[in-house]
Amino acid sequence: MDLEPLKTVPYQRARFATQLPVDFLYSTAHHWLLRQPEGLWRVGLTKFGTRMLGEVVDQAFQVEPGATVAPGQIVGWIEGFKTVLDLPSVLTGTFAGGNPALLSRVELVNEDPHGAGWLYQVDGAPDAQCVDVAGYRAILDRTIDRLLAQSG
Repeated sequence: MDLEPLKTVPYQRARFATQLPVDFLYSTAHHWLLRQPEGLWRVGLTKFGTRMLGEVVDQAFQVEPGATVAPGQIVGWIEGFKTVLDLPSVLTGTFAGGNPALLSRVELVNEDPHGAGWLYQVDGAPDAQCVDVAGYRAILDRTIDRLLAQSG
């Protein structure tokens, strides 16, 4: 468990507000990536991603630890009250497994999306399309503007 609090920047647009961790990388599909001390990359859903999914009720992985993965390859799925989503890899490397805590407490994905609710780990390198926090703020702006235009 991390002892230091995450350094974050506030983000707010329309009725959505969150704190975005500044040391994370982000994907266009609302995943976050964080390098771990042991060299692995931990991956989870951002708060925006969990909001679009709804309350998480189940998840599973279809690749085994030790399998080679590539960006875009489906490694598993996650089910919320609103939808079921495929989980694509956002890294190239070796799948190191899912978060064992989710087997008994899948609600951690919603309760602590940027911490204990992480999804899986990969030993490898992030997809070149992953962006820093400033890039993710721009992705959120475009996504929320598109959603607002569709509902208006």
